[in-house]
Amino acid sequence: QVQLVESGGGLVQAGGSLRLSCAASGRSFSTYAMGWFRQAPGKEREFVAALFWFGRTTNYADSVKGRFTISRDNAKNTGYLQMNSLKPEDTAVYYCAADPRAVVAGDAYNYWGQGTQVTVSS
Repeated sequence: QVQLVESGGGLVQAGGSLRLSCAASGRSFSTYAMGWFRQAPGKEREFVAALFWFGRTTNYADSVKGRFTISRDNAKNTGYLQMNSLKPEDTAVYYCAADPRAVVAGDAYNYWGQGTQVTVSS
């Protein structure tokens, strides 16, 4: 079992930056697939970014490509989502997810965090 806890959300002005953290406990998730998703009010949860194949491959939604970076510090058992050039449309609850498989299709992850709110003001 892996427990995930997100942190780092908050209120930021458009154009600003935030770094979300996803602390894992229970076991090492250094070889796990890791993903970030978000859900805005009244909308479906959507994919943001993923780290696959033992951290060797990244994948991003078109809407965040070039602005967001997913990474992981295996020594700290913590994943990150660096978000730059934030826009009001990035406002959402952000969730991290992990799975023992090397790659995961869609949102079929085994483990999910509780989410952290990101609000971008215009």
